[in-house]
Amino acid sequence: MQGLAGLLKATRLAAGIRGFSTESNPTQLVQKLAQLSHRSAVQFGSGAVVQLGNKASHSNHAAWVQFCRSYTSPTAVQATGQQLQHGFAAHLLVRKATHTRSSGLGAALAARLRAQSRRFSTVTAGAAGPVLRASQAYTTAAASGLAAGLPRHAQRAVAWWLAGCAGWVFSMVVLGGVTRLTRSGLSMTDWKLAGERPPRSACDWEAEFAKYKASPEFQKVNRSMRLDEFKFIYWMEYAHRMWGRVLGLAFAGPALVFAARGYINRPLAQRLGLLFLMGGTQGLVGWWMVRSGLEAPPSEWDVPRVSPYRLAAHLTSAVVIYSMLMWTALTLAFPVPSAAMSSETAAAGAAVLRRWAHPVTGIIALTALSGAFVAGMDAGHAYNTFPKMAGRWVPEDYFALPGWRNAFENTAAVQFHHRVLAVTTLTSVGTLWWAHRAAVLPRPARLLLNGLAVMTAAQVTLGISTLLLHVPPLLLWASGG
Repeated sequence: MQGLAGLLKATRLAAGIRGFSTESNPTQLVQKLAQLSHRSAVQFGSGAVVQLGNKASHSNHAAWVQFCRSYTSPTAVQATGQQLQHGFAAHLLVRKATHTRSSGLGAALAARLRAQSRRFSTVTAGAAGPVLRASQAYTTAAASGLAAGLPRHAQRAVAWWLAGCAGWVFSMVVLGGVTRLTRSGLSMTDWKLAGERPPRSACDWEAEFAKYKASPEFQKVNRSMRLDEFKFIYWMEYAHRMWGRVLGLAFAGPALVFAARGYINRPLAQRLGLLFLMGGTQGLVGWWMVRSGLEAPPSEWDVPRVSPYRLAAHLTSAVVIYSMLMWTALTLAFPVPSAAMSSETAAAGAAVLRRWAHPVTGIIALTALSGAFVAGMDAGHAYNTFPKMAGRWVPEDYFALPGWRNAFENTAAVQFHHRVLAVTTLTSVGTLWWAHRAAVLPRPARLLLNGLAVMTAAQVTLGISTLLLHVPPLLLWASGG
């Protein structure tokens, strides 16, 4: 690890102390340090300022220099609970003494404290290990991983492209949800890897309609459907499939261009290759899901629908692809800035936020997965009241099915679980935001934390509104399918 000078170069504290004369009264110097520390991301501890200030109030400069020398020694640093803070205070004094040609206090500090500050830089790695390891890990993740060796303009270009692909995946999820709500997903009874073109003539349309008439959905639900009505649901499903295939071209084409220009390093190429493979597999998973709805239901009273388990797999795969695209884009768009890394307080805050964000992320993922079962069971059309379900906190039919099937195939249980998880997600995200509202964080982390809180509140509000209004397609578009 380099010395503290490298960490302090970009900080407002170092910039503010520059130009302050060390020939001034020592008390004024300490007051200046204290004033700047409260406005800067770098905090070197109230205890250090108070003790230095008390010592500086004496007129004997030699005694104060002797105090600073012992106060910033490695032994003293290890013995206190503010290793990092004391080191910053000592280093700032050394920097100021180094940049002045005056005698007296500046010369004395330059002569005696420079070595102590350098020795502290090596001692800190062991004495203040947790904070510095968090900072170093935060830097290494961005500098030596996906963005290693790439110029800044290349990182921005690839980040924008991946963010656009993530938005495209999101639109795919929304379009898929609308396709499901309009009961269009089973209109195309076959799937071709390539060359799948829509009907062009009246004979082509009649042939496609005949295939649909042989499906369980037509025979049990849509026996009165006319050809013009069939065309609507056919175009909905066709648009959903073609939108996904065009996305594959929008991903592969720019990837080849960026690779030719040297905008993609080895780790990033591996990530993009995995994403392309997952995207290609998503089409197969979608057809695997549709196939389940083209099979005759086990009971003549059952309505033909796709398997909720396969629907959950299809949606989960889409969410994973979207998350990986956004994560990669944000990693490239927001590499660790020098200003953030100059603040160990911000690095430590980011490390704490990351630790608590992991379980919250798991709750969010579980809530999204439960939503897939709500969609697969059409559970949103039942119990259209909130917060109670048919006047009860726990629905009367909660244990309608035996064993584990009850949790995934019982409409009442599926919707109840999704409600509880949604409220838990809102509470967890709100608590995470509230606990870190005043913490010192890197700017990207602060923006993303605020965005997470806003989007979670909006999503829960839309979900409740969708339930109360009996699942209108317009609100489904807004809530992302």
